[in-house]
Parts: sequence; C-alpha cells; structure tokens
Amino acid sequence: MKKRKSILDIAGMKNSGEKISVLTAYDYPFAQLMDQAGIDIILVGDSVASVFSGYENTLPVTMDEMIYHTKPVVRASEQALVVADMPFMSYQVDQSDARRNAGRLIKEAGAQAVKLEGGVNIAETIAAITAIDIPVMAHIGLTPQSIHRMGGFKVQGRQDAQARQILADAKAVEEAGAFAVVLEGIPASLAAEVSAALNIPTIGIGAGPDCDGQVLVIHDILGLCDKYSPKFVKRFADVRQTISDGISDYIGEVKSGTFPAEEHSFK
Repeated sequence: MKKRKSILDIAGMKNSGEKISVLTAYDYPFAQLMDQAGIDIILVGDSVASVFSGYENTLPVTMDEMIYHTKPVVRASEQALVVADMPFMSYQVDQSDARRNAGRLIKEAGAQAVKLEGGVNIAETIAAITAIDIPVMAHIGLTPQSIHRMGGFKVQGRQDAQARQILADAKAVEEAGAFAVVLEGIPASLAAEVSAALNIPTIGIGAGPDCDGQVLVIHDILGLCDKYSPKFVKRFADVRQTISDGISDYIGEVKSGTFPAEEHSFK
C-alpha cells in the first residue's frame, strides 16, 4: 500500500519548489483514476453542487451530501491527501458549529483536511478548527459561496483596495494556522505577490502560473461540463463525445437486436 501524503509533505513541496497538483473528485471511479495517476491532493469540492447535481452555484449542497461524496473518494485513494469542502452555512454561524462540522468530515467521511472560504473575516474560525488538530486549507479571492455579495463570478483584486485586502486575507489565514490557501480568480501578478509573501503553499485556480500548485474541476478538464467554460480552464480531453458515442451505439444495437449477441448470453 502506498503512503498517503500529509500536510507536511505538501509544505515540503513548496519548500523544494515542486508544483502541487490538485483536482476535484466526488466519486470512487474518478478518485481512483486520479490517485493511480499520482495526483497530490484530491479536493472533494462543494462544486459538486454544480457539476454533479446540476445546481446553478455551490450554495445548496449540504453537510450530509459532502460527507456522502467524501467517503468514496477516501476509499478509492491510497496516496493523495483528501481535502473536503465545508459547505455554505456549515461554519459561518459560530465556531462551535464550525468545529463540529469539520470534525464530521474527518471522523465520518475520512478526509484528512477541510477547506473553507474567507480571509480576515474567517481567521478566528480557522484558528478554532486547527486548535482541535484538524488541518485547514483556506480559500480567498473569488469565493463562490460569496457570489451574491460579489455580484457573480467576477475577478477579484484588480483594484488597489481589493488587492490589499486579498494580501491581508492571505496573511490572516496563514497566521490562523491554515496549511495552504486556494487563490481563485485574481490577477496573476497579485497571486505571484501573495505566493512570495507566504510560507504556506498557494493553490491557484484562475490565478496564473506563479502559485505553488494548481486546482481544476475534473469535469471541466475532461469536457464533461457544458454549462460554462471559464477562461482559466484548459480541456485536456474530450470525454463527453466519447461517452455520447458509446451511448448512441448501445441504443442502436438494442433497437436493432444485435445486442446482446451469443457471446453475451448464458447457456
């Protein structure tokens, strides 16, 4: 059995200059494929609400659903660090709620770390969770759980005041004990500045090439999600067409009576 990566291994990758690879997964087959390919971190993202369940944004997903999706990812993986997203309203009410829900993702779902969104405003919550020995990955910049305040999925940090706030957020989550921080939807130059200012790894998504690692949604890189196509996504394969062709061939053979053939039947 392979040795699963720890948060210390991830910290060491920043120190050595090795880039950190991260992808989202929400089920056993995808998590197994990623793990066998050598992915460093699997994120069970609240993006499951959009790409798996068909919602318009991440807000509707529940704690029970995040636990459900995290369990098979943990079972499928042997070497990747598994980080589970804390969904909207699972940590914003009070610190007691936040600690309890973070604990559920570790104890019930089997994740090795949790992720939550916010900077200065959520630093005390990060400190409260790390104080009970639960590793936390932070998430700043464009935070999808804040889309109503931000007016949609808009790049953050282009104005000086926003940029200063994002830098303050980054320093706040590091001081609160986060072992890494996702930088989403910010200018590449700002992401480079944040990455240089922090001792903890930065994981970029729409934040340019100078972050310590990168994360994308698995359905996006495989062409399985046609609802939207952000500028920062690169399609590495077009699996959607392959699947569609296979389904069409199956339907055709069932209709024509050529499937099942003799080799698919018992005697």
